[in-house]
Amino acid sequence: MINFILLLVIYIGIYSILSLSLNLIAGYTGLLSLCHAAFFGIGAYTTAILMTGAKLDFWSAMLISGVISSLFGILIGLPTLRLKGDYLAIATLGFGEIVRNLMINWDSLTRGPMGINNIPSPNILGFKLIPSQKWQYVILVWLFVIIIFFILNRIMHSRFGRALSAINDDEIAALAMGINTTKYKIISFSIGAFFAGIAGSLFAVFNQSVSPNTFDFMLSIMILCMVVLGGMGNYLAVIVGTVIIVTAGELPRLLGFSNVIPPQTNQILFGLILVLMMIYRPQGILGRKRLDFGKIIQNSIKKEV
Repeated sequence: MINFILLLVIYIGIYSILSLSLNLIAGYTGLLSLCHAAFFGIGAYTTAILMTGAKLDFWSAMLISGVISSLFGILIGLPTLRLKGDYLAIATLGFGEIVRNLMINWDSLTRGPMGINNIPSPNILGFKLIPSQKWQYVILVWLFVIIIFFILNRIMHSRFGRALSAINDDEIAALAMGINTTKYKIISFSIGAFFAGIAGSLFAVFNQSVSPNTFDFMLSIMILCMVVLGGMGNYLAVIVGTVIIVTAGELPRLLGFSNVIPPQTNQILFGLILVLMMIYRPQGILGRKRLDFGKIIQNSIKKEV
């Protein structure tokens, strides 16, 4: 029972990083992305390949995984971020499926449907983490959650973050104010993809294996559900949404009903959550934290005086 709860806490932490990074893209910048599972998978596979094939250490592999995911974020961002709404969602959905099919069919690199196994445990300051000691991974994962939460929160209270909020509120007005909306959207996409790659790296070393079926379209929908449920544009809220979604998904196993309830129940649950939230509470459980531009202007005037 204790091991299962620790496992739940680890997965909540990993998915919290994913929801925090998607919140930057969808919640603050207003870009409906359905390929976050692809960035997650790119990070996981990069770490797996580098640690098993190139024998790199965890920290180097994780950094490279984040950078490569970020580069793919720029790659998908350049041609598609001039699109809006449904068209952007369809384009990102297509990218996610391309990445998953590459994972399945590029046998020489990814080992195809079999995936990559026997990924080494991370070595931190000479201390090697033991997979059976799940509390070690709890500390590692949640340390990253706290760091990433702090970084993204600082970004959103910076000039860059205010530009993203302006693009989300009214892109035409933002353009009129001299904001290069395409550049800011691409940077937002690349930052979100970078942190999704970090989450993928943590996922790979904890599970010690990766397979392409993990990073499917439904995972992107699940991450989007976490953001929508908690409240788009609110970092604390998306963590609350993550806790609810992950716990609800694992509740049948926790209560011993996993043999009774079919696996498709999660898909029904995610779809139902999205529909109900859009109808009854589109702002999410905690709602969006909007920047008070009036207060920002007043503080700027006071500093100048």
